[in-house]
Amino acid sequence: MAASTHTVTNQPPPLVGYDVFAADPALTEGITRYIGDARLAEVREELGRLGQAAGSAHAQQWGEQANAHPPVLHTHDRYGHRLDEVEFHPSWHRLLGHAVTAGLTDAWSRPDGHVRRTAGLLVWTQAEAGHTCPLSMTHAAVPVLRAEPELAAAWEPLLTSHIYAQELRPAAEKGGALAGMAMTEKQGGSDVRANTTRAEPLAAPGEYVLTGHKWFCSAPMSDVFLVLAQAPGGLTCFLLPRVLPDGTRNAFRIQRLKDKLGNRSNASAEIEFDGRSWARRVGEEGRGVATIIEMVAATRLDCVTGAAAVMRQAVAQAVHHCAYREAFGGPLIDKPLMRNVLADLALESEAATTLALRLAAAYDGGTERDRHFLRLAVPAAKYWVTKRCTPVAAEALECLGGNGYVEESGMPRLLREAPLNSIWEGSGNVQALDVLRALQREPAALNAYLTEIGTARGADHRLDRAIKALLTELADLDGIEARARRLVERLALVLQGSLLVRFAPPEVADAFCASRLGGDAGAAFGTLPHTLDLASIVARARPVTDG
Repeated sequence: MAASTHTVTNQPPPLVGYDVFAADPALTEGITRYIGDARLAEVREELGRLGQAAGSAHAQQWGEQANAHPPVLHTHDRYGHRLDEVEFHPSWHRLLGHAVTAGLTDAWSRPDGHVRRTAGLLVWTQAEAGHTCPLSMTHAAVPVLRAEPELAAAWEPLLTSHIYAQELRPAAEKGGALAGMAMTEKQGGSDVRANTTRAEPLAAPGEYVLTGHKWFCSAPMSDVFLVLAQAPGGLTCFLLPRVLPDGTRNAFRIQRLKDKLGNRSNASAEIEFDGRSWARRVGEEGRGVATIIEMVAATRLDCVTGAAAVMRQAVAQAVHHCAYREAFGGPLIDKPLMRNVLADLALESEAATTLALRLAAAYDGGTERDRHFLRLAVPAAKYWVTKRCTPVAAEALECLGGNGYVEESGMPRLLREAPLNSIWEGSGNVQALDVLRALQREPAALNAYLTEIGTARGADHRLDRAIKALLTELADLDGIEARARRLVERLALVLQGSLLVRFAPPEVADAFCASRLGGDAGAAFGTLPHTLDLASIVARARPVTDG
């Protein structure tokens, strides 16, 4: 009898059946840092339940199925009537329903709401990233609607509800609702002031009908949308429901769904308003950008969080693989060069997580200083953290070798998802220019940022030098626009360094400051100084399973 050649050896077990929250020290320590003692046990239990669900076999299967079966647009029924409905795989609804039930659209009304929601989003995104788009839009719509108390009273309880009600029905008949957003047009892109969608006022105060086209509409299956359009008084923000109070469908024509690089489970659409699309004004005419900016800022924090989640899952998979895979006489994790790569990746991941939690804590703080700090820190963090996500995902994939290039590993899905958050809600140049606007128009924002990083001065000589160099660069306005990316990168790195020096273990802070601020590293991952405590950094990043 011929010997079998199919005995499987030297293959790591799947990373499944573990608590995604508890397995991440940077995240668990951050929760302890920002949640008061009175609620700490409650929040840890809440996040632990979510972490166990995110690491479970069924959640991983939901993510695989939702991406293997992307949404399908149905424009008409069999008789030719307009439907404009998007059909999702049942696994999408399971993921989204679990997230809504866990409170991932509810931050504004709960104590410590932004920290617990950011931590929860960082955990649950690791199960599947695409469905977090409607979670983000729904969460971010709340502060915008507060500009109109009547609209907020009607919609905020639904948007912050822990009930997932997927059917399209009048708001009064639903226990929960989701929100989307439609700003971008094909002729303007990020330049929303070039929008051509028109809003014509009706006789009733605050009511309009819209005519126009939106090139990107996020979460087109949602119950309600925030839309920018040109009213008689200028660019204005509007609330447009999918279903009108009398139960009829609003004129909301979905032309097609985008065929995207990644984020395959999520629907992004082109839509038309045909002159009968009914909407309510939010804020004053001509103040559309100022009104909707609260939504943009909140979704930018979610971009940081989403990128941090993708990085964390990529690093967790890489470290897990290398802990079990043997080559050249021992586990890969013990090989000095692979250890250097893993430690470098782990630094990037921990720095991203720590920064996301700090931003969330500032939202919860709610002071004038917090507001000024966020004005500068959010676009800087959005620029840098989301930019780092793609190279981290690519290097982590390579740690698995050929296995990582195969779809079954899950790593290609992470790599395809990685660029999204850098593009969504304003790509790199938009964020860099927004930082320049904050520096030029809001001196208090820079003061708040300098106060924040100043709390770590004197703790690390490389951080101190980096702060001094940053101040010199801020004082030089010559060619500032062309230097904006360089400046914003330094702002983000110094902020990350200051947080790690204050809160991370010494070996993590030392390695970050040496490589990111002190210049003692190469351009690729895996070029950290060999004298650092790389083994401790890798051990800290390793996810521990029940097995």
